[in-house]
Amino acid sequence: MTPPAAAGPFPFAILKLAAVEQSQDLTRLNSYVGFDSITRQIEHKLLKRGFQFNVIVVGQTGLGKSTLINTIFASHLIDTKGRFEPDEPVRSTTDIVAVSHIVQENNVKLRLNIVDTPGYGDLVNNDNCWDPIIKYIKDQHSAYLRKELTAMRDKYIVDTRIHCCLYFIAPTGHSLKAIDITVMKKLSEVVNVVPVIAKSDSLTLDERELFKQRIRSELAHHNIRAYPFDNEENDEEETQLNEAIRNMIPFAVVGSERNVIVDGKPVRGRKNRWGVINVENEQHCEFNYLRNFLTRTHLQDLIETTAQIHYEAFRSKQLLALKESSASKQQHPNGA
Repeated sequence: MTPPAAAGPFPFAILKLAAVEQSQDLTRLNSYVGFDSITRQIEHKLLKRGFQFNVIVVGQTGLGKSTLINTIFASHLIDTKGRFEPDEPVRSTTDIVAVSHIVQENNVKLRLNIVDTPGYGDLVNNDNCWDPIIKYIKDQHSAYLRKELTAMRDKYIVDTRIHCCLYFIAPTGHSLKAIDITVMKKLSEVVNVVPVIAKSDSLTLDERELFKQRIRSELAHHNIRAYPFDNEENDEEETQLNEAIRNMIPFAVVGSERNVIVDGKPVRGRKNRWGVINVENEQHCEFNYLRNFLTRTHLQDLIETTAQIHYEAFRSKQLLALKESSASKQQHPNGA
């Protein structure tokens, strides 16, 4: 799997490769050899190959899912799937809509797959409306596993596994809905879940903070593991960063693709009769924290966690079932 570029000159994973176990004695070199250039060699290959990131957005219609994605990546990538006319039919099922783009920043190309889920949670009876979403995520794992097990597999397998799920919570100011608890619990078993409070400018700062505290308490009470996770490879700085993020989750965000003028300067924001919400002003909302978290500090870890935890759990389960099925057929060759 191809890791993406993180902030700084080298991908985050490459920096980890440079770490040496403290307990291992180092042999002193008598002169310069040059193998320290391996990071530049790897970086050169990765830049030529490009990187892949797949994100799915889950939430009821009207919470600004498309707008937030477009705001994060500073480009119009997906259109809203909401209803604008009274005669438009209401979706009777949860649809899966995937859109692919290639974006570039400072010679780094990122193949970006964005998966929308229009129709989720919009009906009177929402029983099992999450099933198509779970199935889609598992289908991507299954497709990757089939390609891995192929005798003549590709040198670089196209990765469509979902690396991040942005789960949008309505800004009610009260508590999580039953559907939110059920779906986040199911999603957290198969994908990295990052909860966000949508359109948080509808809450006062005090209401917002109290709402965030209630959500964190409910996540803990129902054993819902939101991303990020700690592991034994994390150093002290990474552990502290993860702890700070967990104390901030869910991110209270506002999205906007429009520029408004503030003090003579254009900013991305929302203007109403009381003033302007600047989405990149950290006193107004937590959009900057979410964007930096997704793209500047944890992009590589999101992909690694998908491969090492979620996909590995799926792979192990499937291979074990295959082994048991094969053993059963050997014991009962005639189906007796």
